[in-house]
Amino acid sequence: MLIQNKKIAIVGGGPGGLTLARLLQQKGADVKVYERDINKNARVQGATLDLHEESGLKALEKAGLMDAFQANYRPGADKVRILDKHAVVLADQHIQTDHSESRPEIDRGPLRKILLESLQPDTVVWDSHFASMTPEDSGWKLEFQNGTIVHADIVIAADGANSKIRPVITSIRPFYSGITIVEGSVYDSETAAPGVHGLLKGGKIFAFGDDKTLIVSSKGDGSLAFYTGCKTDEFWIRESGIDFKDKVHVLTWFKQEFAGWDSVWEELFLNASAFIPRPQYCMPLDQSWPALSNLTMLGDAAHLMPPYAGEGVNMAMLDALELSECLTSEKFPDLQAAIAQYEKQMCTRASEAAQMTLDSTEILHSPEAISFMSGIIS
Repeated sequence: MLIQNKKIAIVGGGPGGLTLARLLQQKGADVKVYERDINKNARVQGATLDLHEESGLKALEKAGLMDAFQANYRPGADKVRILDKHAVVLADQHIQTDHSESRPEIDRGPLRKILLESLQPDTVVWDSHFASMTPEDSGWKLEFQNGTIVHADIVIAADGANSKIRPVITSIRPFYSGITIVEGSVYDSETAAPGVHGLLKGGKIFAFGDDKTLIVSSKGDGSLAFYTGCKTDEFWIRESGIDFKDKVHVLTWFKQEFAGWDSVWEELFLNASAFIPRPQYCMPLDQSWPALSNLTMLGDAAHLMPPYAGEGVNMAMLDALELSECLTSEKFPDLQAAIAQYEKQMCTRASEAAQMTLDSTEILHSPEAISFMSGIIS
């Protein structure tokens, strides 16, 4: 096996990195995951994740974790309601008698827990915020902000949208999609935001109007996550003058930007614990680079794209599956050939998903959004 007696370092402990670690350990690989979070309970945020049969679920099945998934996913959380800006329900999967869970939902926290508990003890090295890497012998010397220095024969960058390792592989940069998201969470939504909580019915809301989006997801801990989508200039966040740590500033912006929207939506901004503005970027659809023999990447580090097709986590987990298969295959003469094959199929697959995502991003922020989404869920 090409990775026999090789030390493998995965930088980033998100779903993609943890899935890869599990799959490689099943084949006897020597793997460590270096994660910047202080411990396993830190920073588990964001909306729920819908896993797709051909990607995320396929990876979990190969990892032997479907029983754990079945015990932790949230039946009914995938049901979508389409609303207009006046909070009028226009399409509703809750009333469909033939609704099937083709894309079951699971919260990020439980998914992370499943993956962490599947790994050998001490696989994840917490409080390891990547600082730099330099060639050392035939591998890499990794340095972290806490002063730790480690050597690895193979490095996999799973460090997300702002990957510090990607520039070592390629100089190709993402382009701005034209959309900026403002993300927030509301805890104990039944009490804090009863109007929106009632509209959610334990599932998801897609609200559209004026070429804008507002997407809300229920979570198993009684909270909800939401994010707006608006067409803005690329550097709107810094040029807007909005203090996103100030709830009054953000609420004032929402009332102005979403003027004419029902007042029920204001519950989200009055009760959110914090706001995170996120300009949405996408990697070029035709990207490619020469394969290296000891370094590659997966997930957002490799093929960042907006969230409007639900492909992000699924792509990362499928990357993990395909990379693990290439690294442990006997058909390649060396590691560079194995990595080259993985990157070729990954870039092809990512290009198709990115095109679909960009098309979806455009139509969801257009006058056709409601008819488009209503057709998808019907």
